[in-house]
This record gives sequence, C-alpha cells and structure tokens, in this order.
Amino acid sequence: MKWITRERPKIDRIACPWLILRFIDPDAEIIYVPYAEVLEKAAELNATPFDLPGVEYSHYDDRCTFDYFIKKHGLKDEALDRIAAIVRGADTDRHDFAPQAAGLEAIFSGLSHQLLDDQELLSFGLTIYDGLYIWAQKLYHLKHSQAGPVEQLLLQVYQQYLKTEKGKKAPVWAKALKDMIQDQLDTNMTLSLQQASEELEINPTYLSREFSKYFDNMSFGEYMRKLRIDRAIELMKDDNYSLTDIAYLTGFSDQSHFNRTFKKQTGHNPLSYRKNILPGKKDTN
Repeated sequence: MKWITRERPKIDRIACPWLILRFIDPDAEIIYVPYAEVLEKAAELNATPFDLPGVEYSHYDDRCTFDYFIKKHGLKDEALDRIAAIVRGADTDRHDFAPQAAGLEAIFSGLSHQLLDDQELLSFGLTIYDGLYIWAQKLYHLKHSQAGPVEQLLLQVYQQYLKTEKGKKAPVWAKALKDMIQDQLDTNMTLSLQQASEELEINPTYLSREFSKYFDNMSFGEYMRKLRIDRAIELMKDDNYSLTDIAYLTGFSDQSHFNRTFKKQTGHNPLSYRKNILPGKKDTN
C-alpha cells in the first residue's frame, strides 16, 4: 500500500511512516511531495494521504496523526502510548505532555536542516524511532545515572486506595506513580511532588494539575497525608511502637505535627484512637 504526505518531514510525518512500516504494513511505500500536490498525487498513485488537513489520517481533538493511526488500527501497546505522548508534545510544542518531547523536536529539527533528501531523512528517522520504542518498552523507568538496587531500598507499603474514575483509563504516568508510591517510598514516607516529577520525568506543574483526576480526587499533598495516617493506624495495632515512633516512621517532623494531622484526618487524637483499637493497652510516649 502507498502512503503520501507533505515533503520535508520532521516529527509526525516520520513517526507515522515508522508506525506503518513496523506495525501496520511492512511493505508500505512512503511518498513525500510538495504540499500543493499531495491530494493530486494521492489520486494519481492510488495512495492514502496522511497528516494533511481534511483527510482521514490527520490531527483530531488535541491529538496528532500518530495518535489517529494507533486508534484507527487498534494498536494496544503501552510503549506506543508512551511514544505517542512524546510525538504529540514535540509536534504541537506542548512539552508538558512528555519531557522527552523537547529532545525529539531538537533531533528532527537538526536532521531536517542537515538532510535535504526526504527518504534519507526517513531512513535515519526509522532508526531513531526503533531506539525510542525499545526505550519505551524496557528502559523508560530508568534514569541515566540509576544504579539499580540502591533505588529499591525503600519502605514497605500497603495495597490500597488509588482508585480511578469508573470507565476512565488512567494514563501511563498515573500507573507509574502508583508503582512508585507503592514500591519506592522511603522509610519516613517523604516522597515529594518534585521528586515524583523528576522520577517520572513529567513537568511538576502538569503533574500537580492532573494528579487529583487519578488519585481519589485528592491533591498530591492530601493523598500523601492520607497514606501517612493510614500507615499510622496500621502501626498503632502493634503496641511495640510508641506514638513517637509512629510519628517518625510515617514521616512527620515532630509528634505535635503528627497529632494535628491525625486529628484532622480522623476526628480523634492518636492516643484516644489507639485506645479504641487496642482496649486495655496503654501507650507510652
């Protein structure tokens, strides 16, 4: 099958051919022609036009042509979803969609300036997207300097909460953040929004704005405080821990801060709450 689009491709018009050749039609022929000639040549060559206003395979809503190919052909692949966010951010100058978007835009702007042959540019682009796909499959969660097991030496966490709205699919970053909170909180539960944004490589402003949609309609701070208090309640069931110990283990700077937050969350001070769940037990601070 033949596919045709505008000449001098950069981001979307290289990403789409890569998607076609790797996942839809490995024998496809990709044709680049001047903008004014696309539809005429498409009819002449019996080729399907893409990334052009007014044709089926094009931008829709706030999505790119790459997104439409994924939707149209029912490609279910989390790695492709990660790449789609990067392509969308680079192609629409919305780098808050994915931090890698700025790099992708820079790479293809440079290549487009250097390589005047569109087919040669496509050839280079296919290799770049092949590498990006491997990253999106296997390496997206790693930092360049990540040492491995050292990153995993963190506190035990609990299997609860993080419910998404019914029928609404959580984005990839929300799933990754769930794993981070469940598997990578340190002993004092001091994960900050900035740390989370750096680990996920997502703009902190965007993460803060979108967080509540996927985390029980709470802000990042509210959600973390709730987890701390839930953890404290679990620790209260073990009378080997004093309330001072529990305050420290759940990341509070001092016991008075812990007491205030606990009462705000539960309506009870920690001591009276513990007496109710451990009748006959006396806490020592």
